[in-house]
Amino acid sequence: MVAECVGAASLAIWLYLLLARGKFWQIHSDEPVLNPQTVPARRVAVIVPARDEAATVGKAVSSLLQQDYTGELHTWLVDDHSSDGTADVARSAAREAGHADRFTVIKAAPLQHGWTGKLWALSEGLKAAPADVDYYLFTDADIVHAPGNISSLVARAESGSFDLVSSMVKLKCETLSEKLLIPAFTFFFFMLYPPAWVQDPRRSTAAAAGGCMLIRRQALARIGGVAAIRDQLIDDCALARALKPGGRITLAPTSKACSVRGYGDWGEVGRMISRTAFTQLRYSILILGAVVAGMVFTYLAPPLLLGFGFRPAALGAAAWFLMSVSYLPSLRFNRLSKWWAPLLPLVAAFYLGATVYSAVEYWRGCGGSWKGRHQAASAIT
Repeated sequence: MVAECVGAASLAIWLYLLLARGKFWQIHSDEPVLNPQTVPARRVAVIVPARDEAATVGKAVSSLLQQDYTGELHTWLVDDHSSDGTADVARSAAREAGHADRFTVIKAAPLQHGWTGKLWALSEGLKAAPADVDYYLFTDADIVHAPGNISSLVARAESGSFDLVSSMVKLKCETLSEKLLIPAFTFFFFMLYPPAWVQDPRRSTAAAAGGCMLIRRQALARIGGVAAIRDQLIDDCALARALKPGGRITLAPTSKACSVRGYGDWGEVGRMISRTAFTQLRYSILILGAVVAGMVFTYLAPPLLLGFGFRPAALGAAAWFLMSVSYLPSLRFNRLSKWWAPLLPLVAAFYLGATVYSAVEYWRGCGGSWKGRHQAASAIT
């Protein structure tokens, strides 16, 4: 009887997720092909925070300086006290691209108390950028943009009167650990923040993907700039929450930008997940307990029920089937075989472990670790 109830609950969860959660699982990129000449010639200031990014920053800078964009475009890279020659690599890439005149490197001032590192670097870039630009593009030092990406972002902002246009870029998906774990990152993110709900002004759901965010200058000024969220570790979603009241925001996957940052082994992926997982749960042990229970019912119970009687096994099999079907678009987006889909329970177990580890690291005083900084709330307040 208990197993049958668990199976019924798991199946009900997946029916809800498929039918009533904003069709989050329909992950695809349907961006139109644009003629750059038809895109409004708005002034865009690109701001790239970078800390020890020598391995990827050259490709990122080159892609930004080779955009098919008719408006005024300048890129500011904020060197956040790198120790690996990030600034030199970036300058060299700008010279090789032939557009060093549209590129400036800024050395960030020492991190101020109460700020997280990325937001401090962004604030330093905003100080250097002209005060009369139309948009800011916040993008990471590992993101490579297709030549028409900025045109697409501006066109979408203008056509929809959006204050924030954010793109979930494609993450690198080459090693075994990446193929197994990375597609689920986008899947879980959109499950938490269905893009249709993010764009719907009637809903409070707000989120953004920090690797690629185009923000209208007046909208950022309206909320008091990035200083308004200076202590936030999950800065992209915090920015979206601040902008949505009184403005319009949108979030969607894109095939016009991708990350070249590799996650070579399981540990690197785990650290990427655990850096902000407990922050997402508001550092609450009660919410953590609820998440553990929810993950068990949603992902782990369906395959485990196959070892019980006919009815529990049938309910578990049905839930597992729906789970796998919902995961297929994410796999297709990442150009992976559909045969990875049944492994989602195993992937979920890994993410659950990383979430619990995130809580342990926070309690140890090492929360939000990123390149030598521990940035969780307890470390910066």
